[in-house]
Amino acid sequence: MRYQKLEIQEANWKWQYLLKKYREGINITKHTETSLIELKVQILITLQNAPEEIEQWVKEEMTAEQRKKMRQSIRAKRKRFFNAELQSTKKKSIDLEYSSWQRLAKISNQMELTLSESIHYLIDELEQKQIYLSQIDNMKKNLQSLLK
Repeated sequence: MRYQKLEIQEANWKWQYLLKKYREGINITKHTETSLIELKVQILITLQNAPEEIEQWVKEEMTAEQRKKMRQSIRAKRKRFFNAELQSTKKKSIDLEYSSWQRLAKISNQMELTLSESIHYLIDELEQKQIYLSQIDNMKKNLQSLLK
């Protein structure tokens, strides 16, 4: 396995995930009765520093579908966490307007590159163009000084 599972950390991520979903108004238990849900959530809140009890709560109080969604979310978080350890694998995000993303995606598809590779390519092209233009300007200045 590439990404190591650390029991205490995983339990903490599950606890955080469940509370976040609860605050968003999503039912995190298999129960439908509001008072029972509140009781189960209050029990969960007290389990913050008890990884084994959090795992037990998850097994007893969540449906299989809810557990599946949580596992997917935790797996993604684990991947981001371990990738963030190295600068080369750490992901960065930028906000693009839709039209900018659309143009970049079109260029990427045409060149058969990823979006990141396309950005590198375009920046390299711009830098080369600037070097070329500065060389042309220097040549013009040199020619003008020679013609004087």
